[in-house]
Amino acid sequence: MRHIKLLAIVIQCVIVPSVFADSDRFPAVTDDVTRKECGACHMTFQPQLLPARSWAAIMGNLNNHFGEDAGLDQETTDYIEEYLVKNAADTRRNGFRDYGVLQGIKNSQTPIRITDLPYWIHEHTGELSPTVWKRTDIGTKANCLACHSDADRGYYEDD
Repeated sequence: MRHIKLLAIVIQCVIVPSVFADSDRFPAVTDDVTRKECGACHMTFQPQLLPARSWAAIMGNLNNHFGEDAGLDQETTDYIEEYLVKNAADTRRNGFRDYGVLQGIKNSQTPIRITDLPYWIHEHTGELSPTVWKRTDIGTKANCLACHSDADRGYYEDD
């Protein structure tokens, strides 16, 4: 009987919270170099929003970063890429949590736009009128902070 009570406590404290964990919360970007360089032009997106192969492709083409030249010196590029890949959505690590962002993406696909992910599309379909993306205060679908004021801290709950 004592073992059953202990098992119930373990389930209650460990398993149940992970099942009902806040699915709109990603770890904030904590690396200062990544925050400084990426954040100079846009919100610093959490590495868990793309697979490692996507971050490698993005970092490998910074001279044409969505139509802009975001080129950095090789040492900084390599450093940021290592951080992004190490913390990517498909990288297993201590405390790994599957955020579901890779659902619907084949291993042969290398998405470079977070807004093209089935996960992102699912989260934004039905909630928003297509005209919302035409508002000047929003600008682009990648402007998460326009609707999610704490997105830079990894929190994407609807505001």
